Amino acid sequence: MSVGEETSHILSGLTNQLPDRDPEETAEWVESFDSLVAERGTERAQYIMRSLLQRAGAQSVGVPMVTTTDYVNTIPADQEPEFPGNEEFERRYRAWMRWNAAVMVHRAQRPGIGVGGHISTYAGAATLYEVGFNHFFRGKDHPGGGDQVFFQGHASPGMYARAFMEGRLSEEDLDGFRQEKSREGHALSSYPHPRMMPEFWEFPTVSMGIGPMNAIYQAQSNKYLHNRGIKDTADQQVWAFLGDGEMDEPESRGLLQLAANDNLDNLTFVVNCNLQRLDGPVRGNGKIVQELEAFFRGAGWNVIKVLWGREWDSLLANDHQGHLVDIMNSTLDGDYQTYKAESGGFVREHFFGKTPETKELVADLSDEQIWNLKRGGHDYWKVYAAYKAATEFKGKPTVILAKTVKGYGLGPHFEARNATHQMKKLTLQDLKDFRDYLRIPITDAQLEADPYRPPYYHPGSDAPEIAYLMERRKALGGFLPERRSAGDSIALPDAKSYEVAKRGSGRQQAATTMAFVRLLKDLMRDKEFGHRVVPIIPDEARTFGMDAFFPTAKIYNPKGQNYLSVDRDLVLAYKESPAGQIVHVGINEAGSIAAFTAAGTSYATHGEPLVPIYVFYSMFGFQRTGDGIWAAADQMARGFIIGATAGRTTLTGEGTQHADGHSPILASTNPAVITYDPAYGYEIGHIMRAGLERMYGGKHPDPNVMYYLTVYNEPIVQPAEPEDLDVDGLLKGIYLLAAAKVDGPRTQLLASGVSVPWALEAQKVLAEEWGVSADVWSVTSWTELRRDGLAAEEEAFLDPGAEPRVPFITQQLAGATGPIVAVSDYMKSVPDQIRQFLPNEFATLGADDFGFADTRAAARRYFKIDTHSIVVRALQMLARRGEVSADAPREAFEKYRLLDVNAGTTGNAGGDS
Repeated sequence: MSVGEETSHILSGLTNQLPDRDPEETAEWVESFDSLVAERGTERAQYIMRSLLQRAGAQSVGVPMVTTTDYVNTIPADQEPEFPGNEEFERRYRAWMRWNAAVMVHRAQRPGIGVGGHISTYAGAATLYEVGFNHFFRGKDHPGGGDQVFFQGHASPGMYARAFMEGRLSEEDLDGFRQEKSREGHALSSYPHPRMMPEFWEFPTVSMGIGPMNAIYQAQSNKYLHNRGIKDTADQQVWAFLGDGEMDEPESRGLLQLAANDNLDNLTFVVNCNLQRLDGPVRGNGKIVQELEAFFRGAGWNVIKVLWGREWDSLLANDHQGHLVDIMNSTLDGDYQTYKAESGGFVREHFFGKTPETKELVADLSDEQIWNLKRGGHDYWKVYAAYKAATEFKGKPTVILAKTVKGYGLGPHFEARNATHQMKKLTLQDLKDFRDYLRIPITDAQLEADPYRPPYYHPGSDAPEIAYLMERRKALGGFLPERRSAGDSIALPDAKSYEVAKRGSGRQQAATTMAFVRLLKDLMRDKEFGHRVVPIIPDEARTFGMDAFFPTAKIYNPKGQNYLSVDRDLVLAYKESPAGQIVHVGINEAGSIAAFTAAGTSYATHGEPLVPIYVFYSMFGFQRTGDGIWAAADQMARGFIIGATAGRTTLTGEGTQHADGHSPILASTNPAVITYDPAYGYEIGHIMRAGLERMYGGKHPDPNVMYYLTVYNEPIVQPAEPEDLDVDGLLKGIYLLAAAKVDGPRTQLLASGVSVPWALEAQKVLAEEWGVSADVWSVTSWTELRRDGLAAEEEAFLDPGAEPRVPFITQQLAGATGPIVAVSDYMKSVPDQIRQFLPNEFATLGADDFGFADTRAAARRYFKIDTHSIVVRALQMLARRGEVSADAPREAFEKYRLLDVNAGTTGNAGGDS
């Protein structure tokens, strides 16, 4: 193993690979630097070092980038501000909260309940939270608007315990932890779930990696609101509490560059570095703090390490030769975890005993004093200094790497154990030890009376500690977490904004993507409403025909456009602006849905409704970012999700990983997603209008939804809206588009999206060549029809004495006779969603294999979803009923050469959007 491999996880290797040709001269320089620190302080020494590094660069002296620093606190003891609070009061009620959090989880494990919970995360992170609650986190009544805090999901018991001390929750509420239906009215969700507790939680975070992403884009959204003049957010801070194990998630690290590029100095990450994952050490053979320091610093963040408590200050000050720091640098995380699971004597022997000098440093300390040498994340002074520095730092986001012990204070069965995350309850002795450690005034008799239900502790609202706690929250602007959603009412677009959708495309061909973009352009022009639209594009705006927005709406960039654009002479030139309306996130679907979530919840977070319209390459929507969309649903985001270049056969040439045949099924699994597969521009217009009225019209009982529309890149002549359009049917999922024009054997053709023209062509072929009468129905939403049908079945099940409601799809086709052929450009399970609600014989045509690159006509013929496949399938069903000649299906099969992909004629070869 090379020297670099041995030390790469510890230090940046400034000197370890270079020979010291003059140790005496080196010692003189080091002595001179030490004198500077001693006489002028660390701040002056820092300036001198920066000046020397700058000079070295100017003189072409190669000095490697310092990506990591020694394994000590970033803020020297002599630069720490004075702690401003009543530490004794804060320590006392923090202990009460830690007790109540643990007891709440323990009681939830009593016989007959056993719903689980997590004790150890909050036990280790309590100081990190309490310093924030008492001195930094601003509530919504603060003059600056309040902060947004992304709480670590597994620490939720601590937030409930604080709310109990504040009088916001009762003992009955705490006993409803994780019993959301059986204890309805007094129930607490397992983790931060706004949908389950819409007046308490703001941000769902327990799906690892989603919290960091959403926090970054929340901070960006705050700046976006400010720069566009919608709201002054200059005094608002975004805090995200994360675990060091969570930082292994690609989502946790993958978007750090945005925060640095946008100079999001309104963002602070607090990484709870307890060195443990859910099942073991994060980096047993390495140093996760050092790794994260290098990673964040390399990504352009300000890094503050909080590793050691104040008890270490004198030891480090007396470490004149650096032996203690060397041991700190070289000790692996797996060993640090072991030390906290052992004893003070063990630490004396195995840590300080590594050199005579360090052993002598602690010679006057007892084993108990050594054991009480705290990690920095448990020290109020150190954490306060870090938070203050973070909030005052300008120009960059800040990450605080705070070293803690998982299960801190819970006793030897819990502290730093690999299994501590899964441990849900304490033994009677654990309870007694924990009570003694926290000095909770509860007797042995009270604990022994029912070990499964140890009492909660509250000193009463008149206690001076509680008065102090309440005063601190009042001074900071009210309680947290808290969610408000009063800012619902906005001026919606007037009718003329939708006229472009009703007109159709005349003689020109236009794909539904272009029909949507034209509508969106008019919606954005609406004087009262347009500024609230937030177009979000991961990339390829030109693919979707959205480059037309660049010159007018402009792309949001807080730094503006400081370069000479290569396409500046073009009408549709690329333009960036601090006041830009378009959020153009690059090749970054995860960031796009995070941006969507921030904008789509602005009505609650800021009381300023925004309408995000996220347009993506459809295969890379629900398939790639389903977890993010689920979190958006939990956070009750509102907006439109547009799956452009939809369908399995419509996006010709791109192939397997681009051909989307299943997104509507994925979308159907999210209860907050309303899915539509429109065929024409006028359908899109009605759906968009209904969606806006539902979300922000103020009359719908459930406005917290996201509308998912599929749009295609195949150009067709967009028809004008029919005069007798069944708008109600369109919005509910199905309407009769074209009644049969001939008398003959009857069949029903149900189609959605791009397949509607195929069904219309099949109607014509059936009539002209086979004498068959076919009605064509446009199915705008298979999913909503299914949901309505299932709801009708549920209603009948729960009210057996009532007259059953007939599902809408059944009502619509009540007089439609003959077999049904259902077709879409998706897999068969999409149309099959409604099969059970129709008495007719039902056949489904769909694209159920991997997609591939070919012409549209060949692909549709291969999947047997094209015009002539519809014809043959209808004839087969009618033949079985004896309504057409028994030879008709075979004759049609041969006539149309159904097995020859080169015989397909359905669709055209044009269209990018």
